[in-house]
Amino acid sequence: MAIPSKFVEPRPFSNPEAAARKLLEIAAGIIDIRGRVSVGAWNDAFRKAGGNVAEYAAGRDRAIADGALRMHECGGFVMLAPAKA
Repeated sequence: MAIPSKFVEPRPFSNPEAAARKLLEIAAGIIDIRGRVSVGAWNDAFRKAGGNVAEYAAGRDRAIADGALRMHECGGFVMLAPAKA
């Protein structure tokens, strides 16, 4: 039995592309001088914006697959990819 949609609130970041856009927007605002973004701060900001852990993971994976970001070797940071010319 499906839950009627009038009882389910829409999730703003349920689409991985929307989540990736929001994550990139957040990353651009909290990037450090070395060009890195702390995964903890990034995840926290995304959750405060209304996202959840699953949406965060889907958006992060989409942004990495699209080449917009890459993970640091240690796993604690992401880095924005250079803009394509």
